[in-house]
Amino acid sequence: MHDYQLIVIGAGPGGYVAALRAAKLGLKTAVVENRQAGGTCLNRGCVPTKTLLHSSQIYHDIRTGGHAGITAGSVNIDMNAIFAHKRAVSEQLSSGIEGMFKGAKVDLLRGTGTILGTGKVSVAGEDGVREYTCDHILAATGSVPARPPIPGLDLPGVLTSDELLEGSDHLYRSIVIIGGGVIGVEFATFYNDLGCDVTIIEGMDRLLPTMDRELGQNLAQILKKRGVRLHLNSMVQNVAESEDGTTVHFVTKDVPGAATGEVVLCAIGRKPYLEGLFADGCKPEMDGKSIKVDDRYQTSIPGVYAIGDVSSKVQLAHVASAQGTACVEMLCGLDDHVRQDVVPSCIYSRPEIAVVGITDAEAKAAGIPAKTGKCTLFGNAKTVIMEGDRSFMKVVAHAETHRLLGAQLMCEHCTDMISELAQAIANNMTVEQLLLAMRPHPTFEEALTEALEDLAAKLAR
Repeated sequence: MHDYQLIVIGAGPGGYVAALRAAKLGLKTAVVENRQAGGTCLNRGCVPTKTLLHSSQIYHDIRTGGHAGITAGSVNIDMNAIFAHKRAVSEQLSSGIEGMFKGAKVDLLRGTGTILGTGKVSVAGEDGVREYTCDHILAATGSVPARPPIPGLDLPGVLTSDELLEGSDHLYRSIVIIGGGVIGVEFATFYNDLGCDVTIIEGMDRLLPTMDRELGQNLAQILKKRGVRLHLNSMVQNVAESEDGTTVHFVTKDVPGAATGEVVLCAIGRKPYLEGLFADGCKPEMDGKSIKVDDRYQTSIPGVYAIGDVSSKVQLAHVASAQGTACVEMLCGLDDHVRQDVVPSCIYSRPEIAVVGITDAEAKAAGIPAKTGKCTLFGNAKTVIMEGDRSFMKVVAHAETHRLLGAQLMCEHCTDMISELAQAIANNMTVEQLLLAMRPHPTFEEALTEALEDLAAKLAR
């Protein structure tokens, strides 16, 4: 008899959710983890960055409250306290996950897990190495920051997001961020809020290059207005130590340039974490740098499955959780899961950005007849009250069926609104059906009704 029916390697958002769901479905389950429960998202990613952004938002609001009749004298920044608060939040949530494991009778095996083959896992912990047997193995080890082969990226002054989140005892006077994607713009927002001199270097022609063009362009205008220096269409050549800190040398349309910061953040994406995951002679088939899986998340090794960042092209915590749930449900004979093709994405800049589905450009490229409705929030009461930056909402629908295909929102709190539109896409709802809902006033969300009305008018032509 095997030790377990399921062993999950990795207690991140994919692994711990899968383990809890498996236990609820009656599987004897264990989770292997060599660090804190919660994985990257909870300890070195989503939650820590949002905690830091909460701190910088408070500072920003205090400093800019004059329009609402609130002014303050001396406002102090204590970086030690800011990062202590970040650690406290992560520790509280991590311990909560471990409490859920105990409640669900999921065994937490401390150590580094290695897959030895079908049904066999070794765990190297403080007390040595122990082997376990099981019916199924689920790899959910997540990802780590990528360091491309650019000369100088290994210098002491160059940090990854993991290293930056470990904290510092003072506010950096300046920071150069390589990469204008999600990680880059969120850290840019945090440090700019606190008064740090921020420079972003991005190789594409706009920020957030994988998203709707207008989102990146609008965010660039806002950041420039706040004093952030942007170098777009710029390819980094090398990084070198200099008298004033660390200097990034780049080329913009054949014109050389340089930007110097006290530190440099390398935010050029993440790569699957596979170190030590598979024993020699037990390697799965790969899809580029990711583990190749079938539609049931099974690898080329029988009985071994993989979910989340190690096997998915979409590296988001909620994607990993959905995949982990679906995987264990299929192991238990259930086939009704969250739709994996409707993925909301959120960016915690200011204003926030949230998207789901496809853009009008993507619809056109795919040969899908589509139309777009839009509302800018200049006259939105909540935006006026807050003196918010330029915000807008765009919704995309099929020109013939009127079914919602996608949405791109850029406004305060839109990350809390996007699920309504994800729900609509997942259930094949039409623009007319979405307009049946009454949205409260005054809210940011009421602008969605205006965007839908604009879209309905275009569809009726």
